[in-house]
This record gives sequence, structure tokens and C-alpha cells, in this order.
Amino acid sequence: MRIGIFQRDAGQRQPVGQVLRQSGYVCSAFSDAHALARALAASTIDMLVIDWHGLRLAGTGLLRTLRAMNGNQLPVLFVSEDVSDESVVEAFSAGADDYVSLPVCASVLGARVNALLRRAFPDRDDNMRIDFGPYHFDVRCQAVSVRGKPVPLSSTQYRLASLFFSNIGRVLSRDHIYAMVWGRELQTFTRTIDSHVSRVRVLLEIEASNGFRLQPVYKSGYRLLRLQDDIDAPEEAAFMERVEALEPA
Repeated sequence: MRIGIFQRDAGQRQPVGQVLRQSGYVCSAFSDAHALARALAASTIDMLVIDWHGLRLAGTGLLRTLRAMNGNQLPVLFVSEDVSDESVVEAFSAGADDYVSLPVCASVLGARVNALLRRAFPDRDDNMRIDFGPYHFDVRCQAVSVRGKPVPLSSTQYRLASLFFSNIGRVLSRDHIYAMVWGRELQTFTRTIDSHVSRVRVLLEIEASNGFRLQPVYKSGYRLLRLQDDIDAPEEAAFMERVEALEPA
């Protein structure tokens, strides 16, 4: 799981990141909203930890923008030195999923993050048969069928298909895809990912007639779109425009 930390104060950002890394998460730190916007549009972030005080861009305004562009799928945890009832209520009213006081208590932060991620990405071990429109995944057998017809896939192809369908609407960066499917970091440019994606698209008939589209994302990776959601898919330019509008003159 990848967690984005949005905090201008390095003295506060570092201990938060340290706690999360010790819990096994990959963390990316951001000190300005534009860098965060680019990361959200071009990479895979599973959760955000935001300090909404001490930022030039108001935390509540940023959160409302995130919710407008990404819906409620992305868990957002606010951290702040302000623990007044008024601030906590304001944070939850703006769409925060949880609120933790600073300085951070390692055990509390770890527990809160784990709980949010469990709710956002529930363990599917008990749900061995998953349907996405005409696509049926048998997790136990690692098999896929389309409209009732079994599709023979290699183990790599199955992992790739499962990754896309488990992250519908989310941009999956090339390095994230490689790490999740091939189990190691992407060190140099390779066409392996593209050739496998192309093959999976053909084998599973990922096309308009089946209600999905597998979209390449420029300079990033790929995104699987459910076609009825296509119109509302967040793009970097639109997100950046909203962030610009929130910045004070």
C-alpha cells in the first residue's frame, strides 16, 4: 500500500513517515498541492495523510477538491496540532475519514491507518468469486471467465487482470504494476508491461461491448475504466485547475 503525506513542516512530516514505513507502507511526502495533484493523476496512492494547518492551501479546501475529483474511494486521515472540537467537526464535515492529533503517537497512528485501509480495501480471501459486469473471477482457482466462457490465462496474465479489475478507475503507474505483478522494482524501461497489457486486453475482450476500456495514461501507466464512469474520470489538468483556484492570491 502507498500512502501520500501532505505536510509542509518537515519536522512533523518525518516522524509520520517513519511510523508508516515501520508498519510496512510505502510513503511519498509532498510539501505543495501541485506536486500532490500530479502524483494523484499519474501514480497510485492508496491513502492520504494531510496536515490541514500550516498549509498555504487550506486543508478543507484541498479535501473537498479531492472528493470532487476522486469520490470517496481514497481514505483521507487528517493530522493536526489543533484538537479543538470545532476543528475536528470541520474536518469530518469536509469529508475526512479520521483525525489524529500531533505530535503523533506511533501506535495510535498505525492503528488508525490500518483500520482505514481495511475498510477501503477489504480482504477478499473470504469472497472467492468476484464479478465485474460480464467478468467473473474465481480467486481460489485464479481463473477468469467472460460471459460464462472460461479464458485461459497464464499466472502473470491473471495477476495483471486481477490488479486492473481490483483498481477500476485508478491510474496504475508502470512501476506499481511491475512491483505487484512481477514482484520486483522496475529498474529500466521495458516493453514487457505493454506487451502483457495488450495481450490481456485481447484475451479478455476488454472493450466497449463488455462495458470496460483499458486506457494508457501518458508518461505513467494504465487505467481500467468502467464506461459509465468514463465521463467523470479525473484528469490531471482538471485537478490542477481546481488546486490553482484554491491557492490564495
